[in-house]
Formats: sequence, C-alpha cells, structure tokens
Amino acid sequence: MHSDVSWQRFKQFPRLMWIFLFGSFITRGSYYMVWPFLAVILYEKFALSATEVGMVLSSAAIISVFTSFVGSSLSDRIGRHKLMYLTGILYIISFSLLAEANSVEGYVIVMTLCSMATSLWRPLTSAAIGDIIADPKTRELAMQSLYFIVNVGCAVGPMLGVWLGLTGKQSSFYLTAVAFAVLLALLYWGFNHQTRQDVALAAGASSNDNLSDATSGTESDGASDGENDMTSDGVNRGENGLSSDVEVSMKKAAVVSRKQIVAILLQDKLLQCLIFANILCMFIYAQMDSSLIQYLTRAGAPDLLTLISGMIFTNAMVIISTQFLLLKLMARFPLVKRIQIGLLLLICSQIWLAFNPLDLFWGWIGAIVVMSIAETILFPTMNVHIDRLAPDHLRGAYFGAASFYDLGFALAPLGGGIILDHFGGQWLFLTGAVLSVLVIYLYSILDRLPRPDFAMFKAD
Repeated sequence: MHSDVSWQRFKQFPRLMWIFLFGSFITRGSYYMVWPFLAVILYEKFALSATEVGMVLSSAAIISVFTSFVGSSLSDRIGRHKLMYLTGILYIISFSLLAEANSVEGYVIVMTLCSMATSLWRPLTSAAIGDIIADPKTRELAMQSLYFIVNVGCAVGPMLGVWLGLTGKQSSFYLTAVAFAVLLALLYWGFNHQTRQDVALAAGASSNDNLSDATSGTESDGASDGENDMTSDGVNRGENGLSSDVEVSMKKAAVVSRKQIVAILLQDKLLQCLIFANILCMFIYAQMDSSLIQYLTRAGAPDLLTLISGMIFTNAMVIISTQFLLLKLMARFPLVKRIQIGLLLLICSQIWLAFNPLDLFWGWIGAIVVMSIAETILFPTMNVHIDRLAPDHLRGAYFGAASFYDLGFALAPLGGGIILDHFGGQWLFLTGAVLSVLVIYLYSILDRLPRPDFAMFKAD
C-alpha cells in the first residue's frame, strides 16, 4: 500500500500528467468562484421561482448526460487530442458568453454549452491518462491525484474569490475562460512533447527489432508485431505508454455496441436496481449545489456568500483530508456494508440540515462535514462496486451504463426547486433522508436479483 502512494510513483508521471493536474486545479478553482452561485444570480437578477431556477439548471445538466456518450465515440474517431482542443475552445467561448449573458434564454443556452463542454472534458481526460500511463498502480495513483487536485481547486476557488471580492460576480466567468486558455496552451506543449517522446521510443524499438531480425528469424515476427502496434496508433509503449493488456481491453470494449448495453440494462436486474439506487443517491447529494443554496438565498440567511463559500470549502477540505484515511479504515468491510455506512451518515446530515436554525452558521458547516464524510466513503466505493460487477469483456459497457448516475445530478435542481416552492426547505432535506433509507433497502436486496448470461455478450 505504501509503495502505491510513493514519490517513486509520482516520478513516473509523464509531463502531460502534471499538466492535467495543474490545469484541473486552475480551471476548477476559477470555476467554483462563481458557478455554485448561479442560483443566487438567477434569483436576484430575474426573480425566478425555485422551480424555474431548477428547470434552468436541470435542462443544461440533462443534455450533458447524453453528450458524454457522443464524446466517447468521437474521441475514437477523430482523436482525443483534437477533441480536447475543440472542447477547450468550447469552454472558453461558453464561459466568456456566460460572463455577458443578460436574459434567461441566454443563460439557458450558454449554460447548456458549458455543461456539454464539461461532460466531454471529463471522459477525455480520464481516457488520456489511460493512454499515457501503462502501469495499473501508477495509473490508479494518477486518477486519485486528479480527484484530489480537483477538490483542492474546489476548496481554494470559493475562498480565494471571497478574499478577492469576486465570489458570485458574473464577470468572474472570464477567469475560467482565461484558465482554460492557459490550459490549452500547456496541453499543446505537453502533447507535442509526448509525441516526440513516442517517436523516439518507436525509433529505438525499431532499431532493436532490426537487430533481432539479424540474430533470430523466429523472434523477428513477434518484434515486427510489436513495432506495428507501436507505430499504428502513436501511443507510447514504453514505461509510460499503453500496455498490451490495456490495448486488448480497449479493443474488446470497442466491439460492445449500444444495443448490447441496452440488452444488459434490460436483463441485468441487479444492475438496474444499482443504477436506480445511485441515481437517488446523486439526487440527494446534488441538493447541496443547487437547492440548499436556493433555500438559504430565499430564506435570507445572514452572510450568505461567506456561508456558501464556507460550505464548498468545507466539503472539499473534508474530502482531501479524509480520503486515504477512510479508505484504510473501511478496507475490512464488504463494499455494500461500506456504502450502507455512508448512507447512514448521509441520513444524519439530511436530518441535521432539516432542523438547523437559519442563522446558525456553524450548524450548516457541521452538517456539511457529516455529508462530506459520507461522500468520501460512497463515491469511490460506487465505482469499485461497478468494476467488480462488470465482466472483463463488458467493462466499458458497464461503466457506460453507470454514467446514468448523472441523471440524479441533472434532475436535482428541478426536483429540489419544486419541493422548495410547494413544501419548503425542511421537507426538502427530510425527503433526502427518506430517499437515503430507500437506497439502503435497494442495496440490501441486490444479491437476490437475477443477472443475465454474459456468455452471449462475449467480444469477438
């Protein structure tokens, strides 16, 4: 375990990985200076109801859920580098327009563009990390590091915005646009460096193959195959490149069609139940980013911007400080048991939010601490759960199906807004507690649900 999180592992990160980490920090930090305050801006600028604000936020998010499927297939056709450049340009344009939007319709259109860019960027970054880092343990550390640095940006951004007097100001979206412009420039430099490195390694491997040809006829066939693999896709096969195992799994994932994914969803009752349970879980969590802020804004909570920034900062800092500690503490529990522990904490946080006095600043912060600990337990465990359920030849299909979890995030602003308008803030959080109980029940029956015959879905 210690060798997996070591300086030697970090030293194996290629230059491009460090660019991804730095870029994620500056873009997430500037993003969270203002994006969580959109509900406040829409309410104060256009006097929209909670339901109307929720509809604006949900419509953009729902479109982004389906955009991620398109982005995954496009990256295989036109290349990840090109699509990352195009997505980065879309980010710059959309955030620049968002800084100038002055109508509800304008916000809807531009926020949809922003959400589309986000849904494209995340899978592209994850896929690119897989392309440049072959070793599974180093790749896992890279993914954990990316999750960590994103939360650092989430923590620093709002507090830095408060200190600079930028938090909640619409013009702050220009900072996000500038951050992405800087990231694109760094990516151009990093991609060029990676390409030169790949070419050099390919040339070295070619020389070794020629030497092998001169000494062994039988070995030359295998070497030629390796050379073709290395030069056909332009991916680094050396210490930081794609391994043969990764390549095989990618090829297998590619032959799993959308029809097969639908067939799995229809036949795998366990997967259906799991997706529904996690959609509900995401719906509950997403209230912190939308409906909780709406509730505090409309109820006239004192020191509103400081409170919102403090909650975002607390959420990120709890995740950063407890991520690896909780991973070690929970290692002895089965996956479902870990998830149920996280859900019990989530119930406690929802009840706390429901009954916390409006003017009790540290009460809100305390509830977010409990909710964040639950998130730290739940979110990584959900991904591991899917990974263990998925057959090797259907891993891509299962993670594709798991992306429907995001429907919970997408529907949360609208659903939360409706509850706020008709029943009030207390019932919003009590509803979250009841839904958490339902999720615990759904997890308890997973093992009793039927699964399909996976042999019929085997890759060719």
